[in-house]
Amino acid sequence: MAIETVIGVAMALIMHKAFRGRALIRATILVPWAIPTAISALLWKWIFAADGVANNIIGTKVLWTTEGIQAWFAVLIADTWKTAPFIGLLVLAGLQIIPGEVYEAAKVDGSGAWNTFVRITLPLVRPALIVAILFRMLDVLRLFDLPYVLTGPDNTSTQTLSIVAFSEAVRYQRFGPAGAISTMLFIYIAVAAFVFVKVLGADVIGNRMGKK
Repeated sequence: MAIETVIGVAMALIMHKAFRGRALIRATILVPWAIPTAISALLWKWIFAADGVANNIIGTKVLWTTEGIQAWFAVLIADTWKTAPFIGLLVLAGLQIIPGEVYEAAKVDGSGAWNTFVRITLPLVRPALIVAILFRMLDVLRLFDLPYVLTGPDNTSTQTLSIVAFSEAVRYQRFGPAGAISTMLFIYIAVAAFVFVKVLGADVIGNRMGKK
């Protein structure tokens, strides 16, 4: 989540800048998010194959989709590539409602780029950023298709609660454990949503926007 958030914010800042070819850059950045997750997982499975692009780049043979920390990194890289544009898209929506006069006033006052970003951009884009992180957190908690296709359902290094519940119910016909795991997953998601909405103040339905 931390990596996706940093990359997503950087993408939003790039897409928000006015320059020639901005529409093409926006479309290019959003392409990974538009690709179905299963197709994206198959693409990265080919990249992380023993004779794939990843090993050719680093000049060594790494069995990315087998048991071990390398499988976890493979899922991390693939999921970040797939979903960081989603955070970038929501943050971009938040950036576009910030009045330009605010930045002009900061420039007149001699505020530097970093100071403007920390003291103006981040506070004003915070509602959109929190909502983006909330949605991604819920996706991460129930992550299923990407690791299932990329590394397989039996890879303990990348198993998620959704994969375990699916295996218990469908593959092993053990519906009791599958129901218990699914209930635990629901509780995790409910608690995470409550924390973001009630504690961090995530404006999911746009109440603050409607009051302005």
